[in-house]
Amino acid sequence: MMNIRRANERGHAKHGWLDSHHTFSFADYHDPAHMGFRALRVINDDRVEGGQGFGSHPHRDMEIISYVLEGALAHKDSMGTGMVIRPGDVQRMSAGTGVVHSEFNESPTDEVHFLQIWLVPARRGIAPSYEQKAFSDAEKRGKLRLVASPDGQAGSLTIHTDARVYAGIFGQADRAALELPANRHAWIHVARGKLRLNGQDLGEGDGASTSDERSLQIEGVDEAEVLVFDLA
Repeated sequence: MMNIRRANERGHAKHGWLDSHHTFSFADYHDPAHMGFRALRVINDDRVEGGQGFGSHPHRDMEIISYVLEGALAHKDSMGTGMVIRPGDVQRMSAGTGVVHSEFNESPTDEVHFLQIWLVPARRGIAPSYEQKAFSDAEKRGKLRLVASPDGQAGSLTIHTDARVYAGIFGQADRAALELPANRHAWIHVARGKLRLNGQDLGEGDGASTSDERSLQIEGVDEAEVLVFDLA
């Protein structure tokens, strides 16, 4: 059985330069029924105006993943990292004992659209670290490409929690399946477009969770990009 969370059920914050939708409780948006799912704590769907962004602010004891859909996001942190994240790139920052970072739209005019994802680490107090890798559209076309895992399997990012994150791009003729071991759980987030998941139609911004499906069957409906979280 799947539980579907529609895009229009999410929290919404509009701060002039920032338009953000919250799948789970975040900042001023609080919903006791949606505090996260397993280790997955945050999925924020953020659109930031040109030349704007998040000034330096601290994090600790969280695995933070940024996934850019459009535009470019400039990242700087107290570890000395300075990178630009573009579509196809996936960034992982382990906040651990503490890190300060900033994220700004690299363009002075064009919007940047990205997902900010937080996962609770398996243990607290690890050393902060940063990793960024590019995954081409071809690697994700009609399949679920592993982009983050506890052991960096298949060239994925290494995250410090029992989760595997997959990304896929699906057109109308594309189909893929992900088999889930017993006692695993899954959250599916449609980043854009439309797809069909185990016979259920999902649109942009929709999410779905399952704790008893052994197989996820994904069919493209209208050029869709999706993230799938396999969770303990």
